[in-house]
Amino acid sequence: MTLFERVVRPQLFRLGGGDAEVAHEWTLRRLRALSRRPVALAALRARYAVDAPRTVFGVRFPNPVGLAAGMDKDGAALPAWPALGFGFVEVGTVTAHAQPGNPRPRLFRLPASEAVVNRMGFNNAGAAALAARLAALPRPLGVPLGISLGKSKVTPLDEAVEDYLASYRALRGHGDYFAVNVSSPNTPGLRSLQDRAHLDALLGALVGEKPVLVKIAPDLTEAAIAELLEVCLARGAAGVIATNTTLARTGLATVDAERGAQVGGLSGRPLTRRARDVVAFVHSETGGRLPVVGVGGVLDPDDAARMFDAGASLVQLYTGFIYRGPALVRATARAAATTAAPDPVAGR
Repeated sequence: MTLFERVVRPQLFRLGGGDAEVAHEWTLRRLRALSRRPVALAALRARYAVDAPRTVFGVRFPNPVGLAAGMDKDGAALPAWPALGFGFVEVGTVTAHAQPGNPRPRLFRLPASEAVVNRMGFNNAGAAALAARLAALPRPLGVPLGISLGKSKVTPLDEAVEDYLASYRALRGHGDYFAVNVSSPNTPGLRSLQDRAHLDALLGALVGEKPVLVKIAPDLTEAAIAELLEVCLARGAAGVIATNTTLARTGLATVDAERGAQVGGLSGRPLTRRARDVVAFVHSETGGRLPVVGVGGVLDPDDAARMFDAGASLVQLYTGFIYRGPALVRATARAAATTAAPDPVAGR
């Protein structure tokens, strides 16, 4: 076990009487303070940064291990993440309108299963606030910045395109790529935007000057994924992020069954196999024409290696980072340095 797992993680897990969101907020505050200390950032970079460059959908990544959306929704601690070894960072999910998200508690750890259940509900300060923060951020960040876009809860589904466009227009000067989140289970009706007609209209409006990726749910059937991929290819999407959290509850340890029954999306170890299977299906179905960002249940370098073998061009961490800390980022990026990119056709 690493020092993080032996010492730091137990302390974090006790904060707020075990409330996972309290620990999350505490960590972001500390990382935000750290982001204002250049000497400390340099020391962290010296320890954790790994050079394993890949170019995907026209963007050069210092290494293929990124921070998934949801960890730093409002970009509060952006300089800290590259210092901890991440080769790219995805902020958000951000919405056109600021919103508080769902009532607390809404984030639950399942330690025996190395999993998390969340029903955050796109809590964020809004696209305009994120744009202002990014405009004030010293650049360059040093790694590509992705921005995950979602639908505001107050916006009806038939007005979703304009809602996403409002966020995109506010932020397009700041992101190196944009992720269209149509797969969170925590905003009513959102997953219906994965349907052909809705997604076609959405991508028709958003695809343009910056790479646009579509984040998909692991709960879709292969037929539904295949239909979604047809739209992505026809509309010029730059890639797919596979996958979001799942509504399924298979793979939970018995001790976590009751707590795991919470409403929300499940991430972590129980999602490892399903996320990898979706990555493999997307890669096979598109013949490598759509780069895939693999996310879901990556808790050790072997998980990432299997994602790359399945066809992922990049991987992202969230729950794995919660349980394993920054050593996981470094180890995964180092392992990736010896792993060939899966398909030279996939947008490189």
